[in-house]
Amino acid sequence: NPKGAYYCMVELPVEDAEKFAIWLLNDFDLDGETIMVAPGNGFYADSTSGKNQVRIAYVLKKEDLQRSVEILRVALEKYNSI
Repeated sequence: NPKGAYYCMVELPVEDAEKFAIWLLNDFDLDGETIMVAPGNGFYADSTSGKNQVRIAYVLKKEDLQRSVEILRVALEKYNSI
C-alpha cells in the first residue's frame, strides 16, 4: 500500500484556473459527479505565475483516475463553450 500523495501541475486551456475551479464545484457535474482541483497560482511565489494551471492529486484506484480525467475533459469542453 503506497502512502502519501502524488501531485501533478497541469496547464489547462483556460484563462483563469481559479475561476474554473470554482465553476467546477458550484456549476458543473457529469452524472452527479465533479472534481476538485487546486488553482496553480497559489503554489508560486509570483502570484501571476500559474494562472492557467491546476494541481491535480493522483488517486490510487485506476478506475477513479480514469473517471476523473473523463469528467475534466467534459468540463473543459463545456466551460470553454460558455
